[in-house]
Amino acid sequence: MKKPELLIPAGSLEVLKTAVTYGADAVYIGGEAFGLRAKARNFGTEDMREGIRFAHEKGVRVYVTTNILAHNSDLEAFGAYLEALAGLKPDALIISDPGIFALARRIAPGLDIHISTQANNCNYGTFRFWHELGAKRVVSARELSIAELKEIRSKIPEELEIETFVHGAMCISYSGRCLLSNFMTGRDANRGECTHPCRWKYSVMEETRPGEYFPVYEDEQGTYLFNSRDLCMIEHLPDLVEAGVDSLKVEGRMKTALYAAVTARTYRKALDDLFEDPALYRRNMDWYREEITRCTHRAFTTGFFYGKPTAQDQIYDSNTYVKEYTYLGSVGHVLPDGRFVMEQKNKFCVGDVLEVMKPSGENLEATVLSITDAEETPMESAPHPRQELHVQLDVRAEAYDILRFKGNGMN
Repeated sequence: MKKPELLIPAGSLEVLKTAVTYGADAVYIGGEAFGLRAKARNFGTEDMREGIRFAHEKGVRVYVTTNILAHNSDLEAFGAYLEALAGLKPDALIISDPGIFALARRIAPGLDIHISTQANNCNYGTFRFWHELGAKRVVSARELSIAELKEIRSKIPEELEIETFVHGAMCISYSGRCLLSNFMTGRDANRGECTHPCRWKYSVMEETRPGEYFPVYEDEQGTYLFNSRDLCMIEHLPDLVEAGVDSLKVEGRMKTALYAAVTARTYRKALDDLFEDPALYRRNMDWYREEITRCTHRAFTTGFFYGKPTAQDQIYDSNTYVKEYTYLGSVGHVLPDGRFVMEQKNKFCVGDVLEVMKPSGENLEATVLSITDAEETPMESAPHPRQELHVQLDVRAEAYDILRFKGNGMN
């Protein structure tokens, strides 16, 4: 059986470089327009060029999301954007709209096309349809089971690839095609501006009693009628491999470098262990389970992979994230005296005991010995987000190491 690709999201150049360094086979990114994460930092032209160069030098592929459901007013600008992307030479475009698909085939014929999950790809007939039009890969709808994926694999051409989400936030609407945000706030989820009303806290009002709100208690935190657990398939990789999935996709282009590092490193090790020796994969399961929780997440579910989720499986009971570790920043270049340069993300102080997360799989305990600003002014603490710092630890830190703190600080 072929080892699947590990596909990690990146919302910025920093996160892309982290994902590549921590084990991604491929990353997917969005440009400044026409993707479904308008509020992500996303990539300008030069950042995209640099990200593609960096990834390709490491043998990692880059896919660009162009998966909005386009309106008439989008088409002229979309054509110019596709011309620019063709010049940057990513490895594929992720597309959901048939009109944009046709435009891309005409304007950027040298780029592979992957069909987004937004296209509701639920059956082998749909997979065959897109293949006949020239698509290289189809991203399966999240509503499919392992059994359905296996049947699709058996009834489509061998060269057509299947990409499947295996980790991250779940949308309450079919394949993410939601109208709640547009209806309630005027911001279109299908054009990248979702306000996530599914995660808001609701109460009930009876129509003859306006202004009287009645809480519906599901737990002590309140009622979250739509909010879902996060998908996590780290314990079920053999089933996905056996089903013939070609690419395992992690959700989260809005997430931090810590999230990219944790998911990439954990799934990378799990996949490598599985293909080295299935017994090794089983023996290391406790490590995978522990490591995958070391970034912000909700409670986990296996989604639809083993049949339609029951109420207990899905549990729309809280919008609360579990956050055991706070992301402090990642190591930039190392100075000759052993200190390193970093952009600070959350507050820490001289004397704090941190954890250094390394791409190799090591987690090292480290004490902060000194902090200075960019002008070498000594500081006892680092309270200002995005400030450039020069930091000395009592262990050797290297470029792309992640600094994190065990505790529930603020991102």
